[in-house]
Amino acid sequence: MQALMYPIATEKAISMIEKDNIITYIVDMRATKQQIKKEFESTFNAKVAYVRTAITSKNKKKATIKLAPQVKASDIAIKLKIV
Repeated sequence: MQALMYPIATEKAISMIEKDNIITYIVDMRATKQQIKKEFESTFNAKVAYVRTAITSKNKKKATIKLAPQVKASDIAIKLKIV
């Protein structure tokens, strides 16, 4: 199962990248926080501090992924072409 589906590039999500070092993703509904963290770390070779999840009103699962201080979310956002 692939946990990460696609990143969110809304105005709020981009401000979270710049201010809080957080990347926001839509993930598989069955994915656990541990699976999301493991897949993100292996895909981007970046240390994750924590993962928070929520179910949106459109019945999709959204994960906010806080990166460790030594990793810049803006660098990953550039790789994803959302900034």
